[in-house]
Amino acid sequence: MCSSPPVSFRDSFERFRIVGLFLATVLGLVEPSGLGQPLVVGTNRLSMAEARRTAFERNWDFLAARSGVDEASAQLMVAREFPNPTLSLSTSRIGSHENGTVAGNGFWNRSYDTIVALNQLVEIGGKRRDRQASAGAGVAGAKARFREVRRQLDQGVARAYVGALLAEERARALGESVGMLQHEADIAQVRLKAGDISDSDEKQIANGADVFELQARSAGAAAVQARIAVEVLMGVEHPEGAWIPADTLAEAGAGLKRAEPPETGGMRPDVAAAEADFQRSQHDLALEKAMRIPDPTVSLLAEHNPPGGGPAADTFGIGVSFPLPLWSRNRGRIEAARARVEENGAVFGKARAQAAADVVNARVGYREAAERLDRYRDKILPRSKQVRESVAFAYEKGGASLLDLLEVQRADNDARLATAQAQADTAVAIVDLNAALDVVTPQNP
Repeated sequence: MCSSPPVSFRDSFERFRIVGLFLATVLGLVEPSGLGQPLVVGTNRLSMAEARRTAFERNWDFLAARSGVDEASAQLMVAREFPNPTLSLSTSRIGSHENGTVAGNGFWNRSYDTIVALNQLVEIGGKRRDRQASAGAGVAGAKARFREVRRQLDQGVARAYVGALLAEERARALGESVGMLQHEADIAQVRLKAGDISDSDEKQIANGADVFELQARSAGAAAVQARIAVEVLMGVEHPEGAWIPADTLAEAGAGLKRAEPPETGGMRPDVAAAEADFQRSQHDLALEKAMRIPDPTVSLLAEHNPPGGGPAADTFGIGVSFPLPLWSRNRGRIEAARARVEENGAVFGKARAQAAADVVNARVGYREAAERLDRYRDKILPRSKQVRESVAFAYEKGGASLLDLLEVQRADNDARLATAQAQADTAVAIVDLNAALDVVTPQNP
């Protein structure tokens, strides 16, 4: 068997340089290429608090929900307004032979018959009350939906930021594995020259380093995609993922505080919005039922009848008119409104059940993730590091096989990745628990 030529010192130095640059980029020691404009003035580092604050200022869904509150308030103003009266003016007997008078030809002295009428619609049967109550429930629903968008946005930004931190941590762990195996590969070259190991053993170590390097590059690309997801929630017009997290995964988890259930009760915003929709549909049903009662229109009339064939007679009158409910009793609109009440009642019940389930699921998820993190961080990871260092030292001295070295390296890499995943899961569980317990109360409107 012909052995392959050993890797030169220049090749080894170049591989170390690539790995070093990759780790420095992940750790934030150097600025990655193509960064563009920084998100924060004077730096390209972004913390979770800054990401949340920017999202509340620039997120498109959040701004649209704020406009929805203004629109609902305007509808309440419309519901409180009275219908405008109508003014009518009619003149008849124009062009008759008596349109001139002996006193002159003034308009007021002509023999025209002029009638002025003022008409005012009067709503009865509680229509105005039901319309205002419906609009008020619409405002309450819009405010609750705005708060719900804020809750989901805050939860989404936090989860996306933790996802970016996890991607960075995965890239960092894989990069460290590359460096460790590359170190062993260099030692293997020395042992190969000394005849202590075979050429196949040296190639397996080099292949292992190459595999970890490819995985590290893939993790680096995933980290960029995770940072782009954060920028989308922040409302960045041209997201590129060109920033470095200012928080570490451990810091992010430690900085998140667990919310406590409110002492005064309250509803989660999505439940409050569903309740407001249910109440609004009830008021709409009452309004449609009231529409069966005809609304009268009161009229005030004044008639000017100047001389021209008889004595002058200016008269005043009052009248009332209303539609006759002979053919339509508004049955179709009433049935449609009743169906909406049933639908919104079901949605309200589902929202309450879902909110309760979210709290239970978040608590279960937090306990599991926290226990898993403690075990990985305090037991599994230290033992894995100790075993890896022992086997690596034994391999360098010829006391361990290549299979043992590769196996322990993979196990240690898996342990570090699992620890990072547990840290991310714990942080996300805290975020989900806080979001599940975020309720609307008089103290927290």
